[in-house]
Amino acid sequence: MGLEALRGAIDGLAEDDPATWADPESLVELQRQLARLDAYVSAASAAFDTSGAWADDGARSAPAWLATRCRLPRAQARRQVRRGRALRHLPATAAAFMQGGINGAHVDAIAALRRPGTEALLERDEAMLVSQAGRLSFAHFTRALAYWEQRADPDGVEEAAAAGRERRDVFIASSFGGMWLGQITLDPVSGAIVASELERLEAELFEEDWGKARAELGREPKVHELRRTAPQRRADALVEMATRSRSTPDDARRPEPLFTVLVGYETLRGRICQLAQGMALAPGSLVPWLDRAWLERAVFEPGGRIEVGIRARLFTGGTRRAIEVRDQECTHPYCDEPAHRCQADHIIPYSQGGFTTQDNGRLLCPFHNRMRNQRPPPDD
Repeated sequence: MGLEALRGAIDGLAEDDPATWADPESLVELQRQLARLDAYVSAASAAFDTSGAWADDGARSAPAWLATRCRLPRAQARRQVRRGRALRHLPATAAAFMQGGINGAHVDAIAALRRPGTEALLERDEAMLVSQAGRLSFAHFTRALAYWEQRADPDGVEEAAAAGRERRDVFIASSFGGMWLGQITLDPVSGAIVASELERLEAELFEEDWGKARAELGREPKVHELRRTAPQRRADALVEMATRSRSTPDDARRPEPLFTVLVGYETLRGRICQLAQGMALAPGSLVPWLDRAWLERAVFEPGGRIEVGIRARLFTGGTRRAIEVRDQECTHPYCDEPAHRCQADHIIPYSQGGFTTQDNGRLLCPFHNRMRNQRPPPDD
């Protein structure tokens, strides 16, 4: 009866043009109902696993049966069964999932926290974490989970971080046809160093491609009109990194990381130990870098500010840095570009008397800053 009703409801929905339900409110509701169905299927898959009925067909496990019979990727089948099992121990999570308030990714993230060292605290705090899942963006939610885990099991987090660093690996080899293939695994800090430099060089190559295309076309080019694709530019940027490394003098000054120590921030806003890109770190991950890093002290207290002259046109120096530390990313609700890719913008425009102060500043990525400052079309 239940499955017949479900089939009938989906058949009825399928008769509608999808554009009928393409408005924002309907899409939110569709995602909510999809999550509810996912919750039910996950629970049913776990019950199937417990029943052992999969063995009747000679399968070695429930995920193996699901992968074969339902033509699922094996990783997805395993995840589905594992999620259903986890829900048995997470009542608040299971209830929110069945109501469509959270989705499967939220469930997997919460379930990953459950182990002997955190089980009791997770039982205590589960409802609070679920409420955060329903309120925060997924990126902010996983960051909050990382900080919760640091407090719940500090030793375990540090051990996991150390084990992650031990897994670092780079593989590159020539294929039969002479092409080079590779794979890279790095810990968060090392990965950020490599990725940020690769991104910087790729941006240089993008500007080069853009300038050449604009000169040839006599107008602003479109992305597909550039001579290299983004993956090709990243590959060329990697070669450029190696070339510059080879040509760097042995006595050249090496770049040094900057650590910002936030005094009073935790009292006012909460724990923070993360990369500029937003990834939360185990505090011990920073220790190997302390002997080569610069330390920056930022004091956060009620009424305290880090500012330059209030009539300066642009946000620079301490004021710019204070806004970066405070906002961490683009403040537009539909964006999470990290601070180093953002511009500091006046809330009350400078042209309207707005001061260049921390209180009147915020981070916006170039896209949303242009959108905010875009002039309306002239009246007909």
